[in-house]
Amino acid sequence: MRENIQAVRGMNDLLPGDSAAWQALERAARETFAEYGYREIRVPVLERTELFKRSIGEFTDIVEKEMYTFLDRGGDSVTLRPEATAGIVRACLTNGLLHNQRQKLWLMGPMFRYERPQKGRYRQFHQIDVEALGFEGPDVDAELILMSARLWRRLGIGGLSLHLNSLGTPESRAAYRVRLVEYFRRHETSLDEDSRRRLEGNPMRILDSKNPAMREIVAGAPLITDHLDPVSAEHFEGLRDRLDAAGVPYAVNPRLVRGLDYYSRTVFEWITGDLGAQDAVCSGGRYDGLVAQLGGEPVPAIGWALGEERIVELMRLQGRAASESAVDVYLALAGTAAERAGLQLAERLRDALPGLRVETNCGGGSFKSQLKRADRSGARVALILGDDELALGVATLKPLRETLEQRQVAFDELPAALVAAGIADGRGTH
Repeated sequence: MRENIQAVRGMNDLLPGDSAAWQALERAARETFAEYGYREIRVPVLERTELFKRSIGEFTDIVEKEMYTFLDRGGDSVTLRPEATAGIVRACLTNGLLHNQRQKLWLMGPMFRYERPQKGRYRQFHQIDVEALGFEGPDVDAELILMSARLWRRLGIGGLSLHLNSLGTPESRAAYRVRLVEYFRRHETSLDEDSRRRLEGNPMRILDSKNPAMREIVAGAPLITDHLDPVSAEHFEGLRDRLDAAGVPYAVNPRLVRGLDYYSRTVFEWITGDLGAQDAVCSGGRYDGLVAQLGGEPVPAIGWALGEERIVELMRLQGRAASESAVDVYLALAGTAAERAGLQLAERLRDALPGLRVETNCGGGSFKSQLKRADRSGARVALILGDDELALGVATLKPLRETLEQRQVAFDELPAALVAAGIADGRGTH
């Protein structure tokens, strides 16, 4: 016997029993984004490698260690997307969406990074990503944060805290970088291997070190908020003023940096204490220079991304990931004539009650075995159709969950009976 083929390490299956929480998250996201005027965009999962080298930065861990990069059959270097923003900006430039236009966009789908798999961090993971391109002021920064806060409320998630920082402009950050390098040079013998490597390419990433041995050194480093240029300081104050007015609590965290080189000015994270080391569930910030970096005219922009796996796990831990039955009605059928009539009856019910979830028994079996299938399906009622029912033009409505009376109902009266029993509301929603 051949050995079973296993999934690739870090690539997880999403099983039917777990999909309801994912659907609830994605449905809530779609509804929230529509309320703010954001529109969906879909871009390829495979892009030219140069896109990510130019956008993320060649000295980041993502580009150096984590990307799934390979040569295609034409000899071109291509990469499975490790994040969404670069691809969205590339799509906007490719399709002329930024020519005298501003865009509010969202995307959801899989991303890929070759990391050590652990709880909340996988090699294929899923993000919901929101971007606003062409907006310069702090008002859109505040709107994006308010939108994320509304999504948490919609999902019923609590206990999240918002951390803010500003990275300034590239010019002020370059001046701060000099100060930072000077400081870490004085402590170079105490730096770990990763930090010494980052010192040459991206010293700000040292501030994000998770090594406990680095904590004291990092704590003594200069603060970027003490070196902001006046325009960035004013922008940051404008954001804080709008969040204060909206009643959104936050903490200014001068050690908050982003792992991608394209960020500038505002950066933020939503943090939870419920997921252990993987505490950031939503991260974002401004990337005003990225469009020009990828060949377009300068366009201010900001966005955020949340990890679906982490949000779903948080929903589960907080009791917000209730399972959902796959069907509302199960049709149990006996005999060839009943099977034929049952398929037609199921179609009539779906026509009369859009959104009603009807499963028709397939593969035969006794009524007893069919009713066992009905129970396992999670259906609230079974409709039984045999020769006797067919001759009378009725189906037997058998409750499976509620304490309703079993009775026979004429075919034409079934939609009204299902509405009266609370199985459907008559408007196509449940």
